[in-house]
Amino acid sequence: MFSKCNITHMPRAVKNICLIISIILFLSACATRRDFILPGEGPEVLYQMGYDAMVEGDFQDAIAYYRALQGRFPFSTAARQSQLDTIYIHFRSGDRELAISSSEGFESENPTHPRVDYALYMRGISYFDRERDWLERRFNVDLNVRPPRDTMLAFSTFQELLRRYPNSPYASDSRNRMIFLRDRLAAYEKSIADFYYDRGAYVGAINRANALIERYPGAPVIEDSLLLIQNSYLALGLNDEANAVNRILDLNF
Repeated sequence: MFSKCNITHMPRAVKNICLIISIILFLSACATRRDFILPGEGPEVLYQMGYDAMVEGDFQDAIAYYRALQGRFPFSTAARQSQLDTIYIHFRSGDRELAISSSEGFESENPTHPRVDYALYMRGISYFDRERDWLERRFNVDLNVRPPRDTMLAFSTFQELLRRYPNSPYASDSRNRMIFLRDRLAAYEKSIADFYYDRGAYVGAINRANALIERYPGAPVIEDSLLLIQNSYLALGLNDEANAVNRILDLNF
C-alpha cells in the first residue's frame, strides 16, 4: 500500500499527509474486528459478532465480543448464551481448566437455567479429555495403575447430569462415557487388589476386590476379581468361603 504514494518529489506538508494516511491504512489492515466494538451496539448484535467469530475459529475475537457483551448487558439472554459458548471455546482451545471453571461459574450464577445440563456435560468431557495427557500418551503410561482423579471427577459429573437431567440430549453420550470410565476405575481398583495379593496381604486384596464388585457392577474385571477373592481365601485356608465364591463364578461366568 505504500508503493502507490510516491513522496520523493512532493512538498513536505503533502509528504506528511501521505505518510499519515499510509500509517492509518496499515493499522486498519492489521486491526482485529474486536477493535471496532461500538458503544451503541445492543446485546444481540454483540452476541452475533462473537458467534460469527467463534464459528470462523477466531476464538480470541469471540472472547473479546463476549466479554464486552457480558460487561454491558450481564443479565441478558444473549450474555448467558455467550457464557455457554465461552465454555466451548476454552474446551476447543485446549484449556480444560478454564472450560471447567467457566462451567462451574455458569452453574453457580444460573442454577435454574434450562441449559445447565450443557455446562455439566462440557465439564464432564473436559475431565474426560484431561484424563490422559500428552506425556502419558508419549510414554505409554499404564492408566490402570495411576490414581485416576480426573476419571473419578468425569464419572461423578456425568452421573450428576444423568441424575438431574435424565432426558437431556447429552444423556446418551454421558452414559456411554460413564461405561468407559467405570471400566477404567474398576481396572485401577483391581490393580490395587493385585498389589495386596502379590504381597501376601490377602485380607486387603479381598476387601478391595469386594468393594470393586459392589461399586462397578458389569465391569470386565469382575470375573478376575472373583478369582482373586477365591485364591485369597484359599491362601488363608478358608476353603468354605473359597467354594462359595467358586459357585458364584459358575453361576455367572
